[in-house]
Amino acid sequence: MSHQLNESVIELRHVTKSFAVAAGEFHALKDITLRIGGNRLTAITGKSGSGKSTLLHIIAGIDKPSAGTVTVNGVRVDKLPETILASWRGKNVGVVFQFFQLLPTLNVAENVMLPMDFCNSYPRKDRKARALELLDRVNIKEQAEKFPSELSGGQQQRVAIARALANDPPLIVADEPTGNLDSQSAASIFQLFADLAKNGKSVIVVTHEKEFSSYFGHSVDLADGSIARSEYSPTLRSK
Repeated sequence: MSHQLNESVIELRHVTKSFAVAAGEFHALKDITLRIGGNRLTAITGKSGSGKSTLLHIIAGIDKPSAGTVTVNGVRVDKLPETILASWRGKNVGVVFQFFQLLPTLNVAENVMLPMDFCNSYPRKDRKARALELLDRVNIKEQAEKFPSELSGGQQQRVAIARALANDPPLIVADEPTGNLDSQSAASIFQLFADLAKNGKSVIVVTHEKEFSSYFGHSVDLADGSIARSEYSPTLRSK
């Protein structure tokens, strides 16, 4: 089960997102037109309130635009009904959260197996082995039987990334995944994302940590809900 993304797999055209607030209408995103290719780490940057998380959620199908179109790997995500959207997300998008969101009552391997259980994507007898393989890929296999509370923040984030990879999704999205980590742990997480991108995943990270820009293959800077800058890096850091 392997999904590959082609160049320019994510395309947003004239995307707007509005929310009703006490003062009237708040435009979180304003006429966003953007192409994001696979096989690179794309960073969405900008000040707090610039629309970064809203943009990420719309790309991942977690939220829908008020207007405009969102196409991911040939699928019009904005047109999918909720019942189909949940299934599409489970198979096509791996989400990494800032606060890890690991289940405290499950051990590390069991946390990684959860998406496989939900989507029935691998035979039950194969799920533990796949979880261990993914934990090995993120260099934390030796912690497989421990519980999240026994791990450091950096280790928990690695488990969260392994969980996001469980169903082999073509797209990985992460919202401030290093916001609660020390700089050394953060650098190792960005290296891991860059390696995943190099090996065929499309990885999109919302971050305010521009000191790690050497890992970014594509930077999209937002300001007040609009794209202030979108540029590609010709040279990437790699192992």
